[in-house]
Amino acid sequence: MATSAPSGAVDAEGVARARRLLARERVQVPRLAELYKLLANPMRLKILLALSETRRLCVGDLAQVLGLSVAATSQQLKILRQHGWLRAVAEGRLVFYELTSSGLRDALAGDLLLLREAAR
Repeated sequence: MATSAPSGAVDAEGVARARRLLARERVQVPRLAELYKLLANPMRLKILLALSETRRLCVGDLAQVLGLSVAATSQQLKILRQHGWLRAVAEGRLVFYELTSSGLRDALAGDLLLLREAAR
């Protein structure tokens, strides 16, 4: 991918900067799209939001929060774990789930703030 701006661009520097960003992040863009696909499912998004607020919950407590069965909640947790967004921590007979990244917690908070600001 060329990084020089076309000669007819209105903002040649902006075009060049955007091209450099996309070239630099070419590996991350598909991963970001995958994250947004995961977040497009309301139950998975609710799980991530709940865990960003509480830091950790067991599957039974998450099922109560979501109003889902334990089996349905477990299926969504499995998908999020497979993609690396959650980790399971066993404590005795219980397994607690937590976010793997504080960056995800910050991104979710930022997304909520963005929506609140847009609603004004």
